[in-house]
Amino acid sequence: MIARIPHIAAYVYRRKYKQGKALQPDGLLDWAGNFAHMLGYDDDQFKELMRLYMVIHADHEGGNVSAHTTHLVGSALSDPYLSYAAGMNGLAGPLHGLANQEVIKWIFEMQEELQTKEPTAEQIKGYVEKTLAEGKVVPGYGHAVLRKTDPRFTAQMDFGKKHMSDDPLVNTVWRIYETVPPILQSLGKVKNPWPNVDAHSGALLVHYGMVEYEYYTVLFAVSRALGVLSSLCWDRALSMPLERPKSVTTAAVKRWLNKEVQNLGD
Repeated sequence: MIARIPHIAAYVYRRKYKQGKALQPDGLLDWAGNFAHMLGYDDDQFKELMRLYMVIHADHEGGNVSAHTTHLVGSALSDPYLSYAAGMNGLAGPLHGLANQEVIKWIFEMQEELQTKEPTAEQIKGYVEKTLAEGKVVPGYGHAVLRKTDPRFTAQMDFGKKHMSDDPLVNTVWRIYETVPPILQSLGKVKNPWPNVDAHSGALLVHYGMVEYEYYTVLFAVSRALGVLSSLCWDRALSMPLERPKSVTTAAVKRWLNKEVQNLGD
């Protein structure tokens, strides 16, 4: 299944964006390099990017939505195809896998509104404050678990410094990185004001010509197959039990609302 997923994902890309002209795999390439080839990108740097991308998006811990959903459905002994499909439905939400395309969309909208491809730190600050004032979030910032700059963001930044240090879009991402955390910290209620993996990936892809940002979550899904399906094998090997969330009664909710108990379900 892991071997076939890049073929399917590349076919979807070629079918939707490249007049349906699918490309045959190159058996001399590695898994990520061959995926880049089938997408239609034979630049060695893009292949290097895909190798990085496939590693850092594979998985980071089992509590995220797509990994946990794959595990949950698999705990019912559903086959890997059904378990993975369920996990990918979880990946499609704007608070999870869809975030990577939300980031680049937000940057494009900022450039359009400010009428510049290279907004200054002051312009970015104003746009961020406007975004927050409208009750929206700055996509790509904050993480449910991490409390520092996502090391996967740093890995992509290092790649950018190596291959495209004067790219205007990449430089905008770095300028946002310098601008956003202090603003979020000043709010006093943001646990993690630092960028996550999604804050950088789109700019790297655009540099090599992959501007179809609605496809970015599919790349995420191809990578995540490595993590969630490997974990599913371990679930089977360790005979992990059927997972069942804890249920609470309406009476328990009322006790919690009345502060009679500290935690819901106590």
